[in-house]
Amino acid sequence: MVSTPSGPDPIGPGTSGPEPTAPAALKRRRVIAAVLSLVLVSFVAVSALLFSRPAAQVAAPAPVTSDTATATPTPSETTPPPAPAPPPPPEPIAELPAAPMNILVIGSDSRANAREQAAHTAATGESQDHRSDALMLVQVPADRHALYVISIMRDLWVDIPGYGASKINAGLEVGGIDLTTRTVESLLGIHVDHTLMLDFNGFRSLTDGLGGIDVNVPIPFQATFDTEHVFTAGVNHLDGQAALEFSRERYAFVDGDFQRVQDQRIMLRAILAKLTAGGALNDVNAVRSLAGFAACCLTVDKSFDPVQAAILAYSLRNLDVNAIGTMTLPTAGVGTVAGQSVVFPDYAGINAVAAALRDGRIGDYAVP
Repeated sequence: MVSTPSGPDPIGPGTSGPEPTAPAALKRRRVIAAVLSLVLVSFVAVSALLFSRPAAQVAAPAPVTSDTATATPTPSETTPPPAPAPPPPPEPIAELPAAPMNILVIGSDSRANAREQAAHTAATGESQDHRSDALMLVQVPADRHALYVISIMRDLWVDIPGYGASKINAGLEVGGIDLTTRTVESLLGIHVDHTLMLDFNGFRSLTDGLGGIDVNVPIPFQATFDTEHVFTAGVNHLDGQAALEFSRERYAFVDGDFQRVQDQRIMLRAILAKLTAGGALNDVNAVRSLAGFAACCLTVDKSFDPVQAAILAYSLRNLDVNAIGTMTLPTAGVGTVAGQSVVFPDYAGINAVAAALRDGRIGDYAVP
């Protein structure tokens, strides 16, 4: 006897015996159902596989770089980003040749723009309304450990090449920087390597840019112009305006210009002390920044660009400000010429100083 399967018969209840042959339409329905079932099973299997993976792998796959999959690290396994590469070392600054250098420093009394005035004179030969309110020759010896500063009285009666006898400060008025330089070279029989010039506005800006200057005032006084600043004996912290008044004052002193040139040297020493404090000039980047900043205020000769200024500043990194020697170029009294108050030169003394400059013996005259 043939047993029948349990459950309802697909054709209908109550039928026994051999299964009748299914019509063609029924066969098609069974084939379609089987195919749909296979598709459904495949979809479920693929979905289960995808959703069981980490979320990072559900995204579109990246280009394959290895046959072995790399597991996504947990937060505790995350590798910190690499430290940034250190900046490259600054480009070194060239060293000056081991030889003495003579630098002329001019303080113009221009209330306008001495740089433009000097350029106008150089281009046209026309005089401009400014004179040398300060004139100092600075010799930098070959070892760069000291400086020697020689003040030249602005009313010194000298021969100005191509112009004739006059106060030395007139050289800037009638011939600009070049003629002032040639006049000093002729007076001392030396070569001036570089010339720097500051006017009133430039001096104020430079001093303020340095954060002010600490100046040791030897004689207390009150300025007789501008803000009439009061200077007490001892160290005074001066901003640009006060520093200018300190450097320009002469009427408050019995000996007038002679004390003024001493105060100008004190100011120069204070500026150099500020620049070299804490070994600041050993920092190559700082030296370049300083030269760039000073370019706004200084007028220099044609061969003295910011690069040359940086080289000079860097060469003074070992300067001992306590070893700066100073003096005033020898004079032979005061008098009047053609209605002008003048200072007469002591040519014997000047010739001795000039020989010392040429021979590297200026330390015998200019003392700390």
